[in-house]
Amino acid sequence: MADLLLVEVRDHIATVTLNRPEARNALNRALLRRLHEVMGELDADAAVEAVILTGADPAFCAGVDLKELGAGAGDLVLPDAGGRRGPFPQMTTPVIGAVNGAAVTGGLELALACDFLVASDLARFADTHARVGVHPGWGLTVLLPEAVGLRRAREMSVTGNYIDADTALAWGLVNHVVPHEELLWTCRSLAADITTCDAGTVAAILGTYRAVSDVTAGEGWRIEADASRAWSAEHLDPAEVERRRAGVVARGRSQIDGR
Repeated sequence: MADLLLVEVRDHIATVTLNRPEARNALNRALLRRLHEVMGELDADAAVEAVILTGADPAFCAGVDLKELGAGAGDLVLPDAGGRRGPFPQMTTPVIGAVNGAAVTGGLELALACDFLVASDLARFADTHARVGVHPGWGLTVLLPEAVGLRRAREMSVTGNYIDADTALAWGLVNHVVPHEELLWTCRSLAADITTCDAGTVAAILGTYRAVSDVTAGEGWRIEADASRAWSAEHLDPAEVERRRAGVVARGRSQIDGR
């Protein structure tokens, strides 16, 4: 069986690739567990000064594995209440998201957990939590408004509509849009710039950004975690998620392909 996560470390830069292309890199239990482990290990490695997170083509990440969730794996979407939670541990090492394709729902939250994003011109973004029947729990209601503004975030969440890479750039969701074949090169160039800075100072500055964000948005993280846990305990229906899954996937393909 192929490794769920591919890791390459070169010149103080780690490239981490979600490797479930047949499932559009959907996050099942095993991949989430491995992602947590690897990101924690890389953050603890003094030789790693920047991390690039991407997906095996054709997608960045299709979100939580709805097949597994529909079979009753509700713990995939239930964060612990009372603090900042996400698809990987909070990092002191800078994380660049290299969005090579669709970043949907939990995949959008995965992208938002990165420090900044570079998008392929093939990238697409959507929040389909409401269409699936799942409450966000990895900080989306905090991080998405921070990136695109409250009204645009609300639109994305209540419609489930996709936006393309150029729209994501105009809205402030991503920092750069580049041709698909230049994506990893661009990210490695930015990561190389990071490695020329003092690593301790980089970590301290990122820590200060997070501390400032916690002052202004920390209560939002707690509110989302509590709301997700309470809503999911009362309303999350794996059978209904499974019923909705095919329709959500078909609708997403029609919006991405323009059919």
